[in-house]
Amino acid sequence: MINIKLDDVENVAHGLAQKIMEWDEPIPPFVSRFPNKLESCLATPFQTYGQKPLYRTLVDKSAILFYLMIKNYPFKNGNKRIAVTTLLCFLAMNDKWISVDAHELYTFSIFVAESPAKYQKEIVEIAKKFIRTHLTKYSD
Repeated sequence: MINIKLDDVENVAHGLAQKIMEWDEPIPPFVSRFPNKLESCLATPFQTYGQKPLYRTLVDKSAILFYLMIKNYPFKNGNKRIAVTTLLCFLAMNDKWISVDAHELYTFSIFVAESPAKYQKEIVEIAKKFIRTHLTKYSD
């Protein structure tokens, strides 16, 4: 499994979000991110305990990555949009994609953003189900 790195977010996901998802709210430059928050979001899916991964599958890693990119606010603005492009970038790097209508994906990101933090486990499980339901091979 290919890990997503800070450079991938900066050079691909953030750039895509700026180009295709700015709408009426501009996404600030990448350098304006909150130090270490993004790095934490990217590292968490790949954490281990006792040399065993905490998040074992691509879907597990994708769900926690998506959740954290939205809920931890690593950017001053555009967190949901950047979370969507980061998720798509991570999946594409691993030859997968989400076959879902853009509006449905955006609505799901709003649902995650508005969810109470105390329900993190439940929301991540819902995110896993959402991703698993719409997951396809990238080349399809």
